[in-house]
Amino acid sequence: MSDADRRGAWRAALACMVCLAVAMGLGRFAFTPALPLMLQEGKLDLQGGGVLASLNYLGYFVGALSCAAIHARASAMVRIGLASTAALLLGMGLLHGFGAWGVMRAAAGVMSAWTFVFASGWGLRRLAETSAPRLGGVIYAGPGVGILLAGVLGGVSNRWGADGTWIAYGLAAVLLSAVIWRVFDDGAHHDSPTQTAAAPASAAQDKAASSDARWLVGLYGLAGFGYIITATFLPVIARQALPGSPWPDLFWPLFGLAVIPGAILGARLPLHWDNRLMLAGAYAMQALGVLLSVAWPTVVGFALGSLLLGLPFTAITLFAVRDARRLRGNAAAGLIGLATASYGVGQIVGPLFAAPLAQRTGSFSVPLLVAGAALLLGSLLFVAVWRRKQAPVPIG
Repeated sequence: MSDADRRGAWRAALACMVCLAVAMGLGRFAFTPALPLMLQEGKLDLQGGGVLASLNYLGYFVGALSCAAIHARASAMVRIGLASTAALLLGMGLLHGFGAWGVMRAAAGVMSAWTFVFASGWGLRRLAETSAPRLGGVIYAGPGVGILLAGVLGGVSNRWGADGTWIAYGLAAVLLSAVIWRVFDDGAHHDSPTQTAAAPASAAQDKAASSDARWLVGLYGLAGFGYIITATFLPVIARQALPGSPWPDLFWPLFGLAVIPGAILGARLPLHWDNRLMLAGAYAMQALGVLLSVAWPTVVGFALGSLLLGLPFTAITLFAVRDARRLRGNAAAGLIGLATASYGVGQIVGPLFAAPLAQRTGSFSVPLLVAGAALLLGSLLFVAVWRRKQAPVPIG
């Protein structure tokens, strides 16, 4: 690789990392550290917070499904997503009322999905052109960078109240977007997502691939449900368990910090390793992270739980996309869309299930136990699907 190609690869990877930091880390997950302030100021109750979280995940679901029908250039869609995310974050601090917040959180979900899909496609294409595919881990570290930034900003700006915190998030999004804006000024590239047809398969291969695809879609939904309760309510859960402690606001940035090495290491795992077994291991790791907050509700328990939940967070997405490409090759977009939709359904259901139950009982223990069980079930089923495929086919 020439020096120019190396610089171009790093420039593309870092720009896409910042995109995902803005759209995912701030646009989607800034709500997590802002929620305790909104609860404390009486702007929301816990059930209302769960509804706003689910509206954001509903927006992500709709945005992910709509990507296949959008034929604009990826660079243009990335810029739309960045500008809209910044405006919506500022709007959360400048506008008031549950209805307005609901519309903005749903719209932020749509923008995060568009930016994630189109920035990923744009960046991975640039890395392929410059023979640097392993820098994909840098791109997928973006959500962790944004979550870390959201947690740190939330801790610094909480003296200004919830409105000031949202405005700080919006200004950070404006600044970061401005830094990378010109990177996507690539008029020579017409890069709307297109797919080529997969090679014809035998009837037996097609049947096996269809079965594997159904399992992937179904089990990926368990990952969405399993992590989202902790990811939405972690500071609230920690404050309940550790009243008066300064630690609860630090667990969310710790989660984001763990995402970064997890994404980079996940991209460097050997490509010949079975994606289903890697998904099983990642699900089991997240299950342990979720259950630690119930079994060991101390500073150490929450810290370890945050690390275990964050490390495989975007690696799970990477492994799922790889498995979809194993099954469908270059025509994997439809399967990736279905899997993303399933993940989105899990995310929508999680807060709607957890928040009312926690408000009635005064504890998140039962929702977290259910979430951990869902992840463990997914892990076991991925192993079972893998074992079934290893069984010898009877002859005669």
